[in-house]
Amino acid sequence: MAGRNAPLVLTLASGSPRRRALLEALGFPLRVVPPGVEEKGESLPLDPKELALALARRKGEAVPGEWVLAADTVVDLEGRVLGKPKDRAENHLFLRLLSGRTHRVHTAIYLRTPGDLVAEVHTTQVRFRRLSEEEIAWYVQSGEGLDKAGGYGAQGLGMALLQGIEGDFYTVVGLPVARVFALLWERGFRP
Repeated sequence: MAGRNAPLVLTLASGSPRRRALLEALGFPLRVVPPGVEEKGESLPLDPKELALALARRKGEAVPGEWVLAADTVVDLEGRVLGKPKDRAENHLFLRLLSGRTHRVHTAIYLRTPGDLVAEVHTTQVRFRRLSEEEIAWYVQSGEGLDKAGGYGAQGLGMALLQGIEGDFYTVVGLPVARVFALLWERGFRP
């Protein structure tokens, strides 16, 4: 349970402005500490789901604190990981690969509390519309996809690229909000 002395503060081990905004919208007292660890998983020979979990764990373990939350999102196209594109050309390639196809988005969460540790992966399926080269060029030119796994953001201009989502929308955005809220609430952490 939350103590009556100093208020609890959740440390977010992430530099993601989207994760920060989601947690702030819920009203959680938040301290943001980017973990300063390499996010790329090329050196880890893991399947996409295991990779997301390993990267979230790596981030969470790199940051001190009693209440620490880390997350990592991996786009999985038939077993191929599409990370954050290194440039506009790679962003274009990713969107061409995703066009007209269904892929999975795995977001792993790592939550360390004074009493326990939770590490789990949430998966949502996303179907892209069939995109024209002109539409792909329009989106790439926006620059929005350059800092996002798979090269797109479902919550921004990228919403125009999607045909459907099966599962939790916020898993695609990068944080399964309802699950994180429930985990914190069950452990006595209140916004």
